[in-house]
Amino acid sequence: MKFYLNSFFENPGSENYLKPNKNCNLTSWVSGCEPGWACSVNSNQQVNLNDAKVIPARTLNCQACCEGFFCPDGITCMIPCPLGSYCPLAKLNKTTGVCEPYLYQLPPGQPNHTCGGANIWADVGSSSELFCSAGSFCPTTTRRNTCSSGNYCRMGSTSEKSCFKLSSCNPNSAKQNMQAYGIMLLAALSTLLLIIYNCSDQVLTTRERRLAKSREAAARSARETATARQKWKTAKDAAKKHASGLQAHLSRTFSRKKDFTHPEKLKILDQVKSDDDPIQHPSTSGSVAFLSSRVTSVEKKTEPSDLLRIMQEIEDDPDGCQGFNVGTGDKNMNIPVPKGKQTHTQIFSYAYSQLEKEKAQQEDNEKLTFSGIVKLATNAEIRKRPLLEISFKNLTLTLKAKNKHLLRCVTGEIKPGRITAVMGPSGAGKTTFLSAVAGKAIGCKMTGLILINGKNESIHSYKKIVGFVPQDDVVHGNLTVEENLWFSAKCRLSTDLSERDKVLVVERVIEFLGLQTVRSSLVGTVEKRGISGGQRKRVNVGLEMVMEPSLLILDEPTSGLDSASSLQLLRALRREALEGVNICMVVHQPSYALFKMFDDLILLAKGGLTVYQGPVKKVEEYFTGLGINIPERVNPPDHFIDILEGIVVPAGSSRVSYKDLPVRWMLHNLYSVPLDMQQNNAALSRSSMDVIPANETNPSGAGMEDHSFAREIWQGMKSNVVLQRDKLHLNFLRSKDLTNRRTPGAFQQYRYFLGRVGKQRLREARILAMDYLILLLAGACLGSLVKVKDQSFGADAYTYTIIAVSLLCKIAALRSFSLDKLHYWRESASGISSLAYFLSKDTIDHFNTVIKPAVYLSMFYFFTNPRSSFADNYIVLFCLVYCVTGIAYSLAIVFEPGTAQLCSVLLPVVLTLIATQPKDSEFMKILANLCYPKWALEAFVTANAERYYGVWLITRCGSLLKSGYNVHDWHLCIAILVSIGLVCRVIAFICMLIFQKK
Repeated sequence: MKFYLNSFFENPGSENYLKPNKNCNLTSWVSGCEPGWACSVNSNQQVNLNDAKVIPARTLNCQACCEGFFCPDGITCMIPCPLGSYCPLAKLNKTTGVCEPYLYQLPPGQPNHTCGGANIWADVGSSSELFCSAGSFCPTTTRRNTCSSGNYCRMGSTSEKSCFKLSSCNPNSAKQNMQAYGIMLLAALSTLLLIIYNCSDQVLTTRERRLAKSREAAARSARETATARQKWKTAKDAAKKHASGLQAHLSRTFSRKKDFTHPEKLKILDQVKSDDDPIQHPSTSGSVAFLSSRVTSVEKKTEPSDLLRIMQEIEDDPDGCQGFNVGTGDKNMNIPVPKGKQTHTQIFSYAYSQLEKEKAQQEDNEKLTFSGIVKLATNAEIRKRPLLEISFKNLTLTLKAKNKHLLRCVTGEIKPGRITAVMGPSGAGKTTFLSAVAGKAIGCKMTGLILINGKNESIHSYKKIVGFVPQDDVVHGNLTVEENLWFSAKCRLSTDLSERDKVLVVERVIEFLGLQTVRSSLVGTVEKRGISGGQRKRVNVGLEMVMEPSLLILDEPTSGLDSASSLQLLRALRREALEGVNICMVVHQPSYALFKMFDDLILLAKGGLTVYQGPVKKVEEYFTGLGINIPERVNPPDHFIDILEGIVVPAGSSRVSYKDLPVRWMLHNLYSVPLDMQQNNAALSRSSMDVIPANETNPSGAGMEDHSFAREIWQGMKSNVVLQRDKLHLNFLRSKDLTNRRTPGAFQQYRYFLGRVGKQRLREARILAMDYLILLLAGACLGSLVKVKDQSFGADAYTYTIIAVSLLCKIAALRSFSLDKLHYWRESASGISSLAYFLSKDTIDHFNTVIKPAVYLSMFYFFTNPRSSFADNYIVLFCLVYCVTGIAYSLAIVFEPGTAQLCSVLLPVVLTLIATQPKDSEFMKILANLCYPKWALEAFVTANAERYYGVWLITRCGSLLKSGYNVHDWHLCIAILVSIGLVCRVIAFICMLIFQKK
């Protein structure tokens, strides 16, 4: 047997695949050497069965091979047929001369020779006649039975297998028809997907509706309480006034001495009131008693009204009125905090009661006297934030690549509790100035000082209390206004803040930004319209306001807003400034009303030179001192910008040029003036843009030397390397936290991210439904068109499966990170955990990793009906989807969306072609091992090949050996697929940290 099997590995020189041996060679050829015949050994000959190298002499009693055995050509040996084979005696077909059912012929020149038994057992392509035919089963090698109805028998079966219910199996069936299951699953999944497609928003909408009811009830209760309180105050003031007048009238009527002045103060309704006019005092105690009895008789004649009764109840039980304390006024209102976990209604009641109190306080503040302002400023109940004062001296930013000034000699400060506007024409470096203050300037050389609270510290140490509003509205379009604000608040507010205080912060921002009407509306995307552009801009600002910053930097927050929305935004920022927030913002030509709401102004000229820095109230006075007067009916900021642009020539006798204004400001504040600006004021515009050494005598010629083309290319490459280095330094910069704010950790933020990404996926359920539908169609098409062949153990069908699933799952996985890059960059810059962001995306995508293999196999498996189990195919496909999802993450993060999609299409095809090429060289083997399709295909094929036994062993061994597979490496293939997925995710995360833009 070993001699026979070893012959498969030898290269035959002729049709006789067995090499010559002592029994059958050129000089000895007995009848047993013919196919289907065998001989026996001499009865006296001793045979050592343990010695496989020695072939015994077997030349006696040659006869036809017995049933159930096969006798190879040229070996005179009879070998048992394997299980699953059918080995009857051959019969001669006199027409063709072939011994049927086998394919050998009688030896020529020997007419008395007869057909023997089976002659060969090899692969199914060479010896298919030995295999038990499809539709039949062979319990023994000499018996073949037809498969009965309700059962199916594959080729080489030893027993019949029962068909599943609802599957059709006619007599003599080779496989069960399971297309009914596929059609049922297709109908069920299609119905489910249609339900998800049309009802995906209902889950979130129902929950939001319940919260909205609690919120509206709390708001209504707070408004009613505030209205009752206002009415009570009005009635109380009226009653006090009426009682005071009545007392004065009675005093004048019943007093005996009208000229006597009473110095006492009358106490009415528990309030002490001083009367400036002289009151006549009765001279005897009897008159006082008479006065008292007279007032009592008047009160008895008049029944108290309902309002007076309510007033009396409130006076008797001040704490009985929820939401305010009348004993000490609204300023000291305190709501008792219930023990244990509070309900949504209790939290909203607290929040809206506080909001109503703040509104009333704001109205009272407008009527404050000087003593009231002092009392408000010293009120310990008003929660103040940590103060951040930013001062800068000779701040200069120079581009490293072009040696060009972006900012130059900027000196000043921005103070807590004040709103500073940064203005100037285009190219004045306004955004660059904000980036320098926020520590985001890269690719530049910075000189000068930026001090925080008078100390030379990094602004990154205060990242937790610094808010930066970008110019673009980077807001999640598939979340509502409230969800956007709530996520920012939960991740960035202090963990020491209670839940109800966080609700108050968010509700306050929504209220003061005027977003109440759209709080439950989706922000919207390019494809799906949501809120208006002005509302989106306010949401963009609100994302930073809800984290209660101490320094708030805004880049053009009023651009695109109308005057009413701009004023509303400035009022909200003004309220932030009252709590000590340092606010600095870039604005473009604001209206006069908006301009007057700013406290300070930084006016920059082209080239980043300061023209004015100081209070807004004194800017007109300063320019008037220069001889620049503002014409009537002209908006001052518009006039200043037009002068700095050179559009308007300053009127008056001073003849001041706009190019001289930065030098005038330096001289006005006794700042040092750069040498080049002193030498050539007329060419100030150019000198402010080009770096000129202090000892340069002819600045006009600077930067004019010619460079070779190669030198310019080298300089460009060098500057790009420097820029990338600065980006990496900024991305991985870690500064010591100098704030006392303790924000949620990575695990807690991971929970918040899970909630947010889950909501986004629910709102994208229609896109997911389309992904699943395409997978269903792909599985049905491939299952119908490509069959699992026994000869290749389904390798062809599984190859197409790997390409299709890889392509569809990669394209879908690209959306996880390609569409949210801007949002991640903003959140990462604010200190939100990158690890929590990445893990939450990956965790939610595991839902697709689990579902998509089942969706595809629900069609493909039941249409092709391979021998491997559904579980084996699902595990391999699950690991394949996990692997390609990790690869898609890396592509989405590293490349632009278009390039990433192109790579996702090409990679599965190219890698699969490499993995299925013949491994003729060592290089091809190594290259194939680096391709994930090789391991996925091997796992599919080996899982299927394990189900082939008996007569299929030689076929299985030859096929796997040809492909370089090992039937025992299934677990190794699974482990490698999972490892590739993990490694790609690690690479994607590292690239996400490297390529982020802050």
